[in-house]
Amino acid sequence: MRRKPKPSSVLLLPALFLTQVLFAQGKRKAEPYAVIAGTVFRDPGFAQPGASVVLVLKSAPTKKLQRQISSPRGEFTFRVPASPNRYVITATLKGFQTAREEIEIQDQEQINATLLLVPESKKER
Repeated sequence: MRRKPKPSSVLLLPALFLTQVLFAQGKRKAEPYAVIAGTVFRDPGFAQPGASVVLVLKSAPTKKLQRQISSPRGEFTFRVPASPNRYVITATLKGFQTAREEIEIQDQEQINATLLLVPESKKER
């Protein structure tokens, strides 16, 4: 004896198909990007977690593009458009001088940055 499909399963198939079609239409081609990754260290060379790391365009230094807090291993990562540009990365933490590094992106690439925070008590006079 042959079983009839339940009405709920008959309605489920078109709903799944429609969901897949809508999902596929919502997907866009991924834009190419570059990665700026790095580590924040403190003098005398230990990884520094909890530092505020800010990324700005060199041509627009007052506009923050991205901000992160360095990981427990002092690491950070920024994803930026894969087009020629110059960026400035700064790391700040209370009790330390601000660390700064300039990065130049040309295309789809990964650039590594190292930022060294020096205690304020060691300011140059």
